[in-house]
This record gives sequence, structure tokens and C-alpha cells, in this order.
Amino acid sequence: MKKRGRGEAEKENSERWLITYSDLITLLLIFFIVMYSLSKIDASKYQAIASSLAKTMGGSSSVLDSGGASVAPGVQEKELNQSTDKAELENMENIRRQIQEYVDESGLAGKVTVGIEERGVVVSFQDVVLFPLGVAELSSSANEIVDQVGGILKQTKNYIRVEGHTDDLPINTYKYPSNWELSLMRSASVVHRLVGYSQIPADRLSATGYGEYRPRMPNNSDLNRQQNRRVDIVILRTKFQEVEPEAVNSQTTQP
Repeated sequence: MKKRGRGEAEKENSERWLITYSDLITLLLIFFIVMYSLSKIDASKYQAIASSLAKTMGGSSSVLDSGGASVAPGVQEKELNQSTDKAELENMENIRRQIQEYVDESGLAGKVTVGIEERGVVVSFQDVVLFPLGVAELSSSANEIVDQVGGILKQTKNYIRVEGHTDDLPINTYKYPSNWELSLMRSASVVHRLVGYSQIPADRLSATGYGEYRPRMPNNSDLNRQQNRRVDIVILRTKFQEVEPEAVNSQTTQP
């Protein structure tokens, strides 16, 4: 029987590392392909890849399917945000619809408009609906309107901003030195009514006066000025509430 020489055996053994090296390169290639795929993946594709890899490597897919830290957290976060936004938009639409029904039934169409903007639901009252010209105190009929709308607004937990607007005609009285004061006092009157009668929590409300500086139409005609004199109640969407200052509950400690 012929025996292999020592040199031939050493040569054969020295080439065995190529097998391990090729396996390593193959695994690295698979790893980078998977990482590249995960950078552009959705949930359904992720499950398909996880199942395929489990079968190929002869292992279980339990690690990939487990509820641990997500390999692609952006996918889950995006889906959660979309679900939250959808629920909020449905709630906003429900509020808009209820207020619009009240406006139509009360014959206020044309004087009160209701719509959904990017920032949330906007209920816009022409000033004649709530206030006499140049006055910031709600009339008795205005109180009833604000109370009806307030009952609907009480359903939401979102922040509510009341915005006062005027036209560009100057005002200069002892009580209202400028349109700033008039617009602010009008929005404050509505806020006080929402808190006092509708019992909406005060920390969910704010009053803002813009004067003549946020006109809806150019102040170049009586009709346009009438549209600019208004009070807007805005139910803010959650993403816009983040810019609102939060109250800090502090307890006084005794020394």
C-alpha cells in the first residue's frame, strides 16, 4: 500500500482554512444583504425574510418573531403614529359635524363657519354674532350660542385656543386703546364663558388677540372688513399642542 508523503499531507491540511474562509465570506454577504433590505422594508416583507432565513439556516424563527427590541423600530413607530393620527382625525371630524349641525339648525349658516385645517377644527364667528360693534361683552343671545358650542367642545381633551380678530379701522377709547385690547378682551370673554358655564377645564384653554394683523380678507371693503371681524375657536391637534407651555405642579416644602 502506497503511503502519502509528508509534503502531500501538509499541503492538503494547509488548504482546509479555505473552507472556513469561504463560509465566513458567505455569512458576511448574507448579513449585509439582510441589513440593506431592512433599511427599505415594511412589516410584511420583514416577516417573509425572517421566515426564509430561518428555513435556510435550519433554525427557528422565534428570535426574529419575538416581541423583543424591534430590528426595524421605525416601521412600528410609523404605524403607531398613523393609527393615532387616524383616531384623532375621526374625533375632529365628529366634533366638526356636530357643530355644523347646530349651526345649520340654528340658522347661523353664513355667520358661523366650521372647518378642519392642518392645526385642527376651526369654528369662526363673525363679530356680529357675539358682540355689538366696538364691544367685548357677550350678548345674551351670544351666551346661548357659546354654551351650545361649549357643550360639544367638552367632549374633547385637546387644547382649545380662542382667537380674537378685528378689521383695520382704528379704535381709541378709555377701555380699548387699540384693536389689540378689543380683540384680546373678546377672546377672553368667550374663554370665561366656556369655563364658567360649559365647565371646560381652564388649563385646556387660552385666549389670544391678533388685532387687525391676521386678516382673512384684504381690508379694502366693508364686506371684507366684516369677515375679518371675528372670533375663532380652534381645537388644536395633538402635534400642535406640543408648542403650548405646560403647567408645572410644585409643592411648597417647609424648611
